[in-house]
Amino acid sequence: MSPEQTLPRFDLPTSGDGHLSNADLIGRHTVLYFYPKDDTPGCTLEGNEFTALYPKFQELQVSVFGVSPDSALSHVKFIQKCSLGIPLVSDPDHVLIGALGLWVEKKYMGRTYKGVQRSTFLIGPDGTIVKEWRSVKAPGHAAEVLEAVAGAA
Repeated sequence: MSPEQTLPRFDLPTSGDGHLSNADLIGRHTVLYFYPKDDTPGCTLEGNEFTALYPKFQELQVSVFGVSPDSALSHVKFIQKCSLGIPLVSDPDHVLIGALGLWVEKKYMGRTYKGVQRSTFLIGPDGTIVKEWRSVKAPGHAAEVLEAVAGAA
């Protein structure tokens, strides 16, 4: 997918027994940040940085959601353990992850496996992708997104 395209239809569970669908994104800017796995160092850092900046996103009337293939229950435990303030979305069947091309081959310590490419998408009030960041590094990424959002919101 690329900017100006709409997201595929989806309805996914969130932490706290909720759901997030396309219809929920209409009418305001939304940040969807995709991360590989709950309770890992980079993902925890990214979640903490988005949590710290969440009040600034809210001032701009921008919603923020973290998305990974982990279960909603795993998300609840991750939020509690790390005191995260961002709602997390569960995509175990790769509905969004696959459609956005984020389920990719990765290598770590000589082992090849499939996993989520850390990426972020800014969705406009009409449901189209306004901006995307792919293969991002967790440190400082939330601040970079906030800066871009401030210019778009």
